[in-house]
Amino acid sequence: MSTALFDLTAKRALVTGSSQGIGFALAKGLQEAGASIVLNGRDAGKLEAAAAALRESGGEVEILAFDVTDHDGVRAAIDGFEKEKGPIDILVNNAGMQHRTPLEDFPADAFERLLQTNIASVFHVGQAVARHMIDRKAGKIINICSIQTALARPGIAPYTATKGAVANLTKGMATDWAKHGLQCNGLAPGYFKTPLNQALVDDPEFSAWLEKRTPAGRWGNVEELVGACVFLSSAASSFVNGHTLFVDGGMAACV
Repeated sequence: MSTALFDLTAKRALVTGSSQGIGFALAKGLQEAGASIVLNGRDAGKLEAAAAALRESGGEVEILAFDVTDHDGVRAAIDGFEKEKGPIDILVNNAGMQHRTPLEDFPADAFERLLQTNIASVFHVGQAVARHMIDRKAGKIINICSIQTALARPGIAPYTATKGAVANLTKGMATDWAKHGLQCNGLAPGYFKTPLNQALVDDPEFSAWLEKRTPAGRWGNVEELVGACVFLSSAASSFVNGHTLFVDGGMAACV
């Protein structure tokens, strides 16, 4: 099979929540596959640092700051970028948050923030970008799901609910938009070493449980998500739609 199927040269990718962690790793991987990158996040300083790091590789990198939970703001930012800079060919909906509290004590305001950040943002950004992709009859949307799309852990029931919803929203996107030439899929990481998970990485008891529970016997490294993201962003996945690809060391495959 020709590696040209995975070549993203002349494509532009917007990655939300991409100043650090999984989002930055995916942006870097897409850049290495040939794409120009648009970074998004809330912290201007972190975004500038991330952009500077990517520019060291000589690729085209831009920053598009907007609040992914603000429907009108998202629409204005995407429409303005498309008019001024050109098409967004690939969207990675990565922005998300976590909150850990037993369900019986879970704060209502934290639950609402999870809904807005983890689910509503996928709708807001996905719809705004898809409208332009539909006009062009082409586009790739990758929604970042989670191992919690399929499983649950104590203390994160609302997060689990949001990630299950993202997978089903992904199916809905594919159902509505495949006929317009879009491929919409989910990418579900298992447990990866990220700033979001640092407290768990540093917890010997949790890490020991994770190593025993995961067939691969270890935490994932964020770079190991890149191949799946490039595949779902490229011509190699031209007939893959509505699918959630788990990259989890086998965790979802066993009990």
